[in-house]
Amino acid sequence: MERAAALVREIRAYCRFHADPQKAKKYERYFKEGYDAWGLLEKDDPLWIIKQPAWLEKYRDLGLRGFLKVGEQLFASGKYEEGALAIRFLKARRDEMDARAVASLTKWFAAGIANWAHTDMLCGEVLTPLLVSGRVTTAAFEPWRKSKHRFQRRASVVALLGLVRKGDAIKPLAEFARPLMLDDERVVHQGVGWFLREAWKKEPQPVEALLLEFKNTAPRLIFQYATEKMTPAQKTRFKKDKQ
Repeated sequence: MERAAALVREIRAYCRFHADPQKAKKYERYFKEGYDAWGLLEKDDPLWIIKQPAWLEKYRDLGLRGFLKVGEQLFASGKYEEGALAIRFLKARRDEMDARAVASLTKWFAAGIANWAHTDMLCGEVLTPLLVSGRVTTAAFEPWRKSKHRFQRRASVVALLGLVRKGDAIKPLAEFARPLMLDDERVVHQGVGWFLREAWKKEPQPVEALLLEFKNTAPRLIFQYATEKMTPAQKTRFKKDKQ
């Protein structure tokens, strides 16, 4: 799509011209998996308050499909701001999304979603609101749990946090997390543990049942996060059995 490619070129030309290597180093410490940025992350940077809305208006004819393609190209660069723009563009078209559009986001993960911040931003700004509104259901994320992309697996469960806050029944949500309990990636362990901690605060029993079932086999980082709000006595129940 030539219009999509034109927008990507325009974004990169702007970012390249205004790049600030010193500012780019400011956030490196937050990303163990690596961090590459133009140095335009400050919230009052013109990239966000002037250029982003201008691009949305100028390229509104792209529609949802076009902005999905733009996102795929932007994430391929590895530049943090480009990925953040992709998510913000998609947020503006969120009400047009359905399960098919959600499935197409696998291309974004394949292209280059490679850090926790983009993953959690995509969840918070796009995926979670879609779940809470009922435009999509958890079924849309079931295949994500087996994705070869670790951050897509993380997203499958982090997206559920909005349903926890909304007050949905915890037992089926905890069951949704079951296939991720033995995942081998740290970023997934953190996401699962975060979800279970929040779910436990709403309804402890289903979460505790899952933790007890996996206490000898699941990574301990999940338990570190999941039991963070428990008392020392409560945490004792979930210690790994001595061999």
